[in-house]
Formats: sequence, structure tokens, C-alpha cells
Amino acid sequence: MDMNEIKEIFFQECEEQLAELESGLLKLNDGDRDPETVNAVFRAVHSIKGGAGAFGLDDLVSFAHVFETTLDCVRSNKLEPTQDVLKVMLKSADVLADLTNAARDGGSVDEARSRTLIRELEALAHGETHAAEPAAPKPVAAASKPAEPAPVVAKPDVNDEGFQPIPFSFGDFDDEPAAQYVPTCQIVFRPNRELYAKGNEAVLLLRDLSRLGEMSVYCDMDRLPPLDKMNPEEAYFSWKVSVTTDKGEDGVRSVFEFAEWDCELDVRTIEEEIVGDAADDDEPPMQAVPFDLSLLEDGPAAGGEEEPVASESDAAAAIAAADTASKVAQVASRAAENAKAAAAAATAAQANQASAAGQTIRVDLDRVDRLINLVGELVINQAMLSQSVVENDNNGVSSINMGLEELQQLTREIQDSVMAIRAQPVKPVFQRMARTVREIADITGKSVRLITEGENTEVDKTVIDKLAEPLTHMIRNAVDHGLEMPEKREALGKNPEGTVRLTAKHRSGRIVIELADDGAGINREKVRQKAIDNDLIAADANLSDEEIDNLIFHAGFSTADKVSDLSGRGVGMDVVKRSIQALGGRISISSKPGQGSVFTMSLPLTLAVLDGMVVTVAGQTLVVPLTAIVETLQPEASAIHSFGASQRLISIRNSFCPLVDVGRILNFRSTQANPMDGVALLVESEGGGQRALMVDAIQGQRQVVIKSLEANYTHVPGIAAATILGDGRVALILDVDAVVAASRGQPLRQDISLAATG
Repeated sequence: MDMNEIKEIFFQECEEQLAELESGLLKLNDGDRDPETVNAVFRAVHSIKGGAGAFGLDDLVSFAHVFETTLDCVRSNKLEPTQDVLKVMLKSADVLADLTNAARDGGSVDEARSRTLIRELEALAHGETHAAEPAAPKPVAAASKPAEPAPVVAKPDVNDEGFQPIPFSFGDFDDEPAAQYVPTCQIVFRPNRELYAKGNEAVLLLRDLSRLGEMSVYCDMDRLPPLDKMNPEEAYFSWKVSVTTDKGEDGVRSVFEFAEWDCELDVRTIEEEIVGDAADDDEPPMQAVPFDLSLLEDGPAAGGEEEPVASESDAAAAIAAADTASKVAQVASRAAENAKAAAAAATAAQANQASAAGQTIRVDLDRVDRLINLVGELVINQAMLSQSVVENDNNGVSSINMGLEELQQLTREIQDSVMAIRAQPVKPVFQRMARTVREIADITGKSVRLITEGENTEVDKTVIDKLAEPLTHMIRNAVDHGLEMPEKREALGKNPEGTVRLTAKHRSGRIVIELADDGAGINREKVRQKAIDNDLIAADANLSDEEIDNLIFHAGFSTADKVSDLSGRGVGMDVVKRSIQALGGRISISSKPGQGSVFTMSLPLTLAVLDGMVVTVAGQTLVVPLTAIVETLQPEASAIHSFGASQRLISIRNSFCPLVDVGRILNFRSTQANPMDGVALLVESEGGGQRALMVDAIQGQRQVVIKSLEANYTHVPGIAAATILGDGRVALILDVDAVVAASRGQPLRQDISLAATG
């Protein structure tokens, strides 16, 4: 694997980390204060920074470092994640994504915006850190405290090279400590040079380790060469650490999870009764140093301060501490030997758990697309072969026929498995909309809250890729046109913060996406007048509320008073409708003045295959999606009732349902057929309720491969797509909702008889 492939894997991982970052920040913005959420956000930025350092992406590393420092203040409870703080962090996440994309694609980033956010992040980190730090005690006050065994040393600052002198204070050690059970982890940590090259810092790892419990640390400097032979890129120090913690070995290893490949790490867990004189004096001592967390916190860069000098009393305390710690180390060593079996069992359990966890691989999407196409052709050829055998085998019990049935089952399983590979949750698209909401809210000066539901609803990858554009236009429309200004909302008794709700769910074999806002709703009088001014409707036209609402989908239509960066050109909602129709979907509007609007998009789960009922209408073969069919029935004369001049109803279990002649709606025939001569398909459509579609006959049920009409011919009203049957003929896939809409008095825009026969 060459460097370019490794770099591409890094950028793919960055996409996952950025999604995790934004998801965590949004949870914090919603009031989630779970420490694991904060840690997940911190790890995401830290991982991006580490990988960027390995590839020399200096701009990305610099910004991520400042961002990471501020997040660390939140993680250490020095900075409260208020709304203002999270607003800066969400903007920083956007800039981090821009820097990542620029590093990947070679684009440019707004440097002024980056510098502004860096200053804001530094101000948050420094300001909150200073406020959180206790004031330095006065010398007199410090001397008056008999409990202080050693003088308090001021916290040193980090110099320009990034080094920080760390004074250690030694507490009193009893010569004969009381017997007690102490669960302890012994850690040997030897960094490699790669650890520092990737932007990691051993000091930060030790600091995180100290948060697990009481810790003592010994720095091994035996490998440090003379100054003239020192390589500044080499790692010479190693650490031996003892941590008393209830987190166990897993908690310790989690601290090193992003650095374990770049260091030598040995972790052993012991639990032994410590007795005062239980140690053997022949073992080499390990100097125990109580670890003070505050000494490793980042401080403001400043120069000119001298390094503090340890006093003689400090040295005496160090000698006493070393002697006592030596005894502790002996007992720990023997306890480690007794715990080897338990450690081995724990390691084996971890290995089994890791192997049992789900594993994933990265596959180029083009390869999956080719596989989908090949499986589609396999389905078509299998159907053709089955059709040929059925036509030539009258008894239908030959071994070939039986083999074909098994082949059909295997083909179906292959089809389902391949489609499952392409199924992806809509979460990535929904997360992108959060950024869009923030940007538009900043431009318009409105306060907006985005709520997402059903983010894990899965749909075909092709559908997901084409959802971003229409959703972006709809979000802009909802925030710019739908929501009122905060002052106006407050005057109306509403929450000054507007709400936009984005929901995804499965319904009848389709995915339904709803975008709702609690704004002013559609001003139908204004929409109607604008449509009259643009010659879209006649001044005396009698339109229903639904028809007025749908006028906003006309190209060039806009109710904005002036053209702005967001609206006014009338190129938004018409794009939405075309995009949704291109996906074989539909969109509807429900609006209540003063309460808000709901835009509902219904889309197929996949653009590759569907289960359908093959029917015959006026000599033409059509496929009706099986997900739309409730039941099939043979009409009886007593169940048919006339309504008005040309409408007919069918009685189904003491209820009446409109009867729709599909052949007449599609202009396959000029007169209505006799219902008793055909079959009725009871279907359910979006917003249209139930209808009984009348067809001439049912040929059977089968899985068909969807072929786009728009890509190969043109858009045909009433027809969703086409497919190839087993005998090689082309059959049209019926758009049930369009046919139902036409039955309600909305005529199709063109005659499709030629398209059907061609």
C-alpha cells in the first residue's frame, strides 16, 4: 500500500471523526453532560490532529491543537459548555471540516475566519482556565498552615519550545503504614519517535492517566545520550507508573488507545495486601512521586521565569519517599507474579470480545454499483430462463424446473444481500443539515434549533447521495421564509427560538422524510397574488388551499420582497420537486397559518429493484409496486355503485371506495371498461387515501429490476420507471400516487399511450 492510499484512508476516517465530533457537540448543545460524550468529542479532534501531523498538514494540525486545548478545558471541568461556548465550537467544527476538505481536494479556506475562531478558542481556554485556577496563597498564609509539609511551588509556564518544568511535592510516608487492600495497575510506558511525530504528547497521556486515581510515576532517563549526540526527533524517556484505580486494566489501556501503536506499553493489574515491612530490601528501588494533576495543565506562554529550585527539606523528603516506595515496589512485583493467570485470562477475554465485534471493510462505491448492475442482469436472465422453461414444459415437474426454482431463491438471496450492502443510515445527510441551519440562522439573525429524529433509518446509498440538495433548499426555505424573527415570535407568545424538525421513517416499503417548522406558515393570499402577477394562474381561478400551496414549486416563483444571498430568485423549491421526482418520489405540503408548515417527501428505499404485481391493462403490461397494494378482489355487480356523471364506487366490507379505471386515466382506451370484466387492486397512496385500481388481469407477482425512463427516454406522468420482463418485453412501472391524483381531478399533463406501446 503506497502513501496515497494510506492518506486516502486517513481522510475517510476523518469523515467519521468529523461526524462523531458534530454529533457530540449537538448532544452537548441539547444539554447532554455525559463525560463520555465530552471524551468522544475530544478524541475525534485528537485523532484528526494526530493523523494530520503524520502527513505534514500543518494548518490542520495547528487549528486542531487549539480546538483540542479548549475541549480539554471542558473535559477537565474548567470550562462550562454553555450555549455561547458551544456556538464557537460548532463553528470550529465547520472550519475543521473545511480544512480537512481543503487538505484532501486542494481547495482554499477562509483564513480570516480561521484566525478569528483560533482567537476565540484561545480566549475561552485562557479565560476560563484563569478563572478556574485558585489564587496563589500568600507566603504568610502558607506558613500558617501546619498541614502543609512542603512549600507551595508556583505553577511554571510553558516556554516557546513547548517544554514545561514540573516540580514534584512529596507527601509524608508512614514508616509502617496500616494494612489495606490496594487495587493497583503497574504501567511501563516507552514512547517511540512516531508518537511525537503524529502530534501526541506523553505529558497529556500521563495527565489523563492521573485522572483514574492516585498515581506515582518514575521517569527513566538511562537512554538519554550526551547533548552533542542527542537527536531531537528521537524518544529517550520512558515512564514507570503505578495507579491505584477501580477502572481496572481496561480503563488504563483506554488512555493509550490512540497511541498504543506508537509506544511499548505493559499494563499489569495487582491487588495485594500492603504491609509495612513486607518488602525485600534486595530489589532495586522505584522512586514514587505523588502526581499533582494541576502541574500538567496548560498555562499561558510566558518567559523570563526561573525554574524553581528544590530545597534541602525536599531532598530529604525525596529520600524518605524513595525508601518507602522501594518497599511497596517489592510487594507489587511479587503480587504481579501471582496475578499472571488472571491477567492472561483477561487478555484472552478481550481478544474474544474483539473478534466477536463487528468488523468492517472499506469498498469503493463503484465496485458496489457494478455488483448491483450484474445482480440486476442476473435477475433478468433468470426470469427469462424460467419463462422459457415454463413455455416448453407443460407438466411443470421436470428436474430443470425444480432447479430453476432453487436458482430463483438463491438469486433473491443474493439480491437482498447486495442491496443490504448499499443500505446506509440517513444520519450523515441530517448532520450536514445542522451546519446549514447554523449558517442560515447567522445570516438572517434568527435563533433556530434543529431537531432530528430517525437518523438511523436506512435507505439506498444512491438515494442518500441525492437527498442533500433538496434538503438544503428546504432548510433554507424553512428558516428564511417560515420562521419569524425572535422579536416577532416573542410578541406572538412563541418561543423566540424557532424549531425546525427533520424526521425520517419507513412506511409501506418507502422512506418518508418530513421537514416541519413552527413558523408563520404559508401566506396563501401573498402566494396567490404573486402567482397572478407572474401569470401562473388567472385572477378569477378557484384554487383549493393545497393547490395554492403547491404554487411555490413553480420555477421562478418566489415571495421574497427583494433578492438576497438566500432567496428571491425563485430557484429553490422547483429544484426540490424535480430532484424528488427524479428519485421516483413525491412531495406534499401541509401548512397552518401561524403554526407552521410540514413538507413531506416519500421516496423509494432503493432505485435498483422492487417487488411488483404484473398486470394487463388494455393490452399493455404494467407493474404495480407491491408495497402500495392492500388487497386484490373480483368485483361483483351488487358492489358497484354510480356516483355523479362518471364516478363509480365499489363497496368493500360496508365501506365505499372510489373505483379508478387505470386504462382510462392513462388514455389507453377512450371509454371506461366494465368493472365485472376485470380485477380491482385496493391501493393506499400518500395523502390520497385508498382507491380501487381496476385492471384487466393479473399475470403474477415478481421482483423486477428498475430502469430509469428519464435517463433513457423522458419523464412520463403516471409512470415511475420501466423494467424488462422475463420474455424480454419492456413493462412500465405504475406511479400509483400520480394515478390516484389524476382520479381526484388533476389530469396528467400528456398522453403517454405512445410511450406505453413503444
